[in-house]
Amino acid sequence: MSLEIERKFLVATMPDLSQTRKAFVRQGYLTHPDDSTELRLRQKNDQYFMTLKGGGDIARVEREAEISGAQFEIFWPETEGRRVEKERYTGLLPDGRTFELDVFLGSLSSLCLVEIEFNSEEAARAYSPPDWFGADVTEDKRYKNKTLAINGIPN
Repeated sequence: MSLEIERKFLVATMPDLSQTRKAFVRQGYLTHPDDSTELRLRQKNDQYFMTLKGGGDIARVEREAEISGAQFEIFWPETEGRRVEKERYTGLLPDGRTFELDVFLGSLSSLCLVEIEFNSEEAARAYSPPDWFGADVTEDKRYKNKTLAINGIPN
């Protein structure tokens, strides 16, 4: 079983992104908003994926398969009203950990989130983020991408 263990934070101050890799991401959700499991389509630059994510906050089941652009386009219309677009910056922190900083586009354009993945829940819970990270929203369901896609930016 694949397990994703991560924490998610708002961005308090934008870091220097000059040494990061940038990707354009659009993703949409095939599952109903109330489903605890989500089935997501994602385009990341010129690659396409279908991802299943289980319920949970810090640790979640995750299974992902690369699909063709044609397969992506078959299912994409079914995500109408449940989509996000963002620029994703992937870089390294001074402690060697990889971060993914998402700058949302469209109706979510004032939102920036940063995620860090871990090998264990213990490591995730013990992590002290750098100063440019803002509030920890890992367990705030309003900041899950599926919820943002449906409800917009939380008040």
